[in-house]
Amino acid sequence: MPSAVPRTPVPRDVWVLVAAAFVIAVGFGLVAPVLPQLATSFGVGATAASVIVSAFALARLTLAPTAGSLVDRLGERPVYVIGLLLVAASSAACAFAPDYWTLLAVRGLGGIGSTMFTISASGLIVRLAPPDARGRVSGVYAASFLLGNIAGPVIGGLLAGFGLRVPFLVYAAALVVAAAVVQLLLGRGSVTEARTTAAGRPPLLLTEALREAPYRAAVGSNFANGWAAFGIRMALVPLFATAALGAGPQAAGLALALYAGGTAAALTFSGRLADRWGRRPVAVLGLVATAVPTAFLGFSGSEPVFFALSVAAGFGAGFLGPSLQATVADTIGSDRSGGKPLAVFQMASDVGSILGPLVAGALADGIGYGWAFAVSGVCLLLAVPLWAWRAAAEPERRLHVREDKHT
Repeated sequence: MPSAVPRTPVPRDVWVLVAAAFVIAVGFGLVAPVLPQLATSFGVGATAASVIVSAFALARLTLAPTAGSLVDRLGERPVYVIGLLLVAASSAACAFAPDYWTLLAVRGLGGIGSTMFTISASGLIVRLAPPDARGRVSGVYAASFLLGNIAGPVIGGLLAGFGLRVPFLVYAAALVVAAAVVQLLLGRGSVTEARTTAAGRPPLLLTEALREAPYRAAVGSNFANGWAAFGIRMALVPLFATAALGAGPQAAGLALALYAGGTAAALTFSGRLADRWGRRPVAVLGLVATAVPTAFLGFSGSEPVFFALSVAAGFGAGFLGPSLQATVADTIGSDRSGGKPLAVFQMASDVGSILGPLVAGALADGIGYGWAFAVSGVCLLLAVPLWAWRAAAEPERRLHVREDKHT
């Protein structure tokens, strides 16, 4: 009887990044509920308050290529720490902003820092994760962010009772702690840097990555995921709950929480499946499992159906993150950096999360919520054919061949 292959342990440095990610996500959740209220305290309307939120996303999108170049030039850890400190400075400045325009400017600065640490963190995960555990590591990292995003608004709501500016100061302090943890505990001379020194390979060019079918499939799928899982979920689900179902804001909040709960449940094992089955089948499963309930959300006739479909869509989305991140990691490899391919991968999600609500909102106003959600589901399904390459092109298949030899 063949003996079981021992599971590759997660390196200590990965747990350092996971802990930092949780702190960052909690801090982001602290300020998200109070940021629009802080903006309106300067006497502006809802549109101007929304611009404050959009400025962060726009800065992330436009500066992503620059951040990718910095990662290739300076390395992941310095860019990660500098990015965190920029967001910390931005958050502290928000707390002391004297007017709306200052708040807008310093919030945009935070978007620049955010894209720096997001891309560099992805690069560190790529290089630190063992090749046969990339899916599992990506799942653990995504789960830490998700749990932080769930806990953050709860804590932020409590802190808001002490004033709208207090959560921003707490967020700034949390980011400084996270930066110190990464700088001090992320091992110097670690396996990450040793691999780079030994190989001496130049950074992976974007043109090289785009020649790989798995990478193109991951980018296209991340666009669809950003459109449906991030953009539509946050922008259209609350509106549908109140306008179409006649439910209160509590129902919208519960639907978002159930979506997150479904995602968290899937993340407990989806990363391991991506390592065991391969990236492609898990990614396709995630696209289909997210698309079907998303497409029918707009036709929910009651709150129980609406809640059930929200859980199902979140569960499907939990298969996408680890499989897509692991696919990009397979493309880049452990022995080189890939700042620009990582930046484009992130930008695909950001563009989707910006375009999705705009298109869906127009459809909802013009022909109804049913069509708006249906088109979002179709967007996810359109990414499925991107994974239809020849089996020999799947990089992680080599990993399973090696595992079979040890079985």
